[in-house]
Amino acid sequence: MQYLFAVINDDDTMATPEEAAAIDVFNDRLQAGQHWVFAAGLAAPSSATVVDGRGGEAVLTDGPFVESKEFMIGFWIVEAPDLDVALALAGEGSRACNRKVEVRPILAP
Repeated sequence: MQYLFAVINDDDTMATPEEAAAIDVFNDRLQAGQHWVFAAGLAAPSSATVVDGRGGEAVLTDGPFVESKEFMIGFWIVEAPDLDVALALAGEGSRACNRKVEVRPILAP
């Protein structure tokens, strides 16, 4: 089963050098444990463009879709045998990046 670990931030700060080093160690652990699928950081919400093509021609809107104090600043996609393992890994990831991590199962096609 694959899970999304969404890293939630509540200010504009990026990872400190210590946090970045801890994230690298966590990434290495995910890879060594065969849990790693993909991970990436995201640009600030102010860089977002919302595309709405539901009415025929796409309408583009600058900025995030939802105004919120919290936003996703990065994510991991991990492989885990069950939710308990995923939650334990997410706890390690949260400690590494010093941010909250939201866990969601990825629905199979």
